Amino acid sequence: MTTTSTEQNSEQGSSDGSSTRRSTSGDSNSALVTEQGRTSIADSVVAKIAGIATRDVSGVHALGGGTARAVGALRDRIPGSRKNHSQGVSVEVGERQAAIDVELVAEYGVAIVDLAAGIRRNVISSVERMTGLEVTEVNVGVQDVYLPSDDDQVDESPQPQQPPRVQ
Repeated sequence: MTTTSTEQNSEQGSSDGSSTRRSTSGDSNSALVTEQGRTSIADSVVAKIAGIATRDVSGVHALGGGTARAVGALRDRIPGSRKNHSQGVSVEVGERQAAIDVELVAEYGVAIVDLAAGIRRNVISSVERMTGLEVTEVNVGVQDVYLPSDDDQVDESPQPQQPPRVQ
């Protein structure tokens, strides 16, 4: 009986002489799936890594859309609360791959195309290096542009209350 090399690679003899079928879907190529077991990584772990990697790129002012940033600002004011590193990041994680969506506010004057390319490069390298997952895509959504004058309007001290005009 002759067997092809594909059949030989997909079957492995066990110590009792019987052959067991091995998956040909590439399980042996992943560091997360080995003969000793599988490693699973939670979505929140990948989201946190992607969020930190995104914030490290120059030109990113904040992560998340308007609502997420408002909730984050409230959370920051609560004593003892932790910073949400995955704010504005959503991920889909499989056994070997991950897809990442990032929503952010860009600083005014930054080339958005270059910013998105830098974010993709940094997120892909960070997630793949730290998790062993292959990142299939990083979608970048720019929700707003930050102007330094925006802070000036927010930081103004409230005007003293004037007495009521009618009594």
